[in-house]
Amino acid sequence: MHWEVNVGSSRERRRELKGRRRPRGPLGWVLQILGELLITAGLVVVLFVVWQLWWTNIAAGQAQADAVNDMKRSFQSATPQPAPSNGEPPVAQAPDHGGAIGIVYIPRFGADYERPVMQGTGTDVLDTLGLGHYTHSAMPGAVGNFAVAGHRQTNGKVLDQIDKLVTGDKIYVQTADGYYTYTFRNNEIVMPSNTGVIAPVPGRPGEQPKDRIMTLTSCNPRFGSQERIIAYAVMDGWQPNSAGPPAEIAGAVGKG
Repeated sequence: MHWEVNVGSSRERRRELKGRRRPRGPLGWVLQILGELLITAGLVVVLFVVWQLWWTNIAAGQAQADAVNDMKRSFQSATPQPAPSNGEPPVAQAPDHGGAIGIVYIPRFGADYERPVMQGTGTDVLDTLGLGHYTHSAMPGAVGNFAVAGHRQTNGKVLDQIDKLVTGDKIYVQTADGYYTYTFRNNEIVMPSNTGVIAPVPGRPGEQPKDRIMTLTSCNPRFGSQERIIAYAVMDGWQPNSAGPPAEIAGAVGKG
């Protein structure tokens, strides 16, 4: 049996059916435009996420590395202030907003982890320069609370691993005067409105401090900001720059 297919007539029927389609009404046009807008919005969101989680880390990471290297060079030529005769660690005057305070080393975050600490917690500091020092908190080595803030997943993600700290971990702060060693004590999750964590005695506003505390604050959960994660450490040592760095961070201090 032989089958014949009339290709020409099939094409004509398709054109005829297509010509009979009802014209698109206002609702159809609205739905088409809405669909295109949703696709465009989706692409914008994807690009924004890429920018937030990738490019800001690259740009801020380079700026922070430059700041660390600048501080290392300045520490080599700086004249440290004399240590108090009573054996207390020296405490520097706070710089102006955006000024350099020191370099933080946290071996738990990696053998090469080093981040600058700058004065202030505005976006001009946190989004580019690294850790920001709460202006009204203590300076490194002082009795009270040396409190700093940092981003967790963007802009260099300086405190990305804050939840990985283990009791007893060391946190080192290098300034023009020397190395201050703090020992991690515990983490705490609080609401953003809880500013008592950066009080001279954390959690006890108005109480007179006796210890030298360091507090690190960041957003929680890792990809959100509904809460704040806090890390507390207590100072247990100090040594001048002339004595060289603590052995645990000698490699990080020497690079750059």
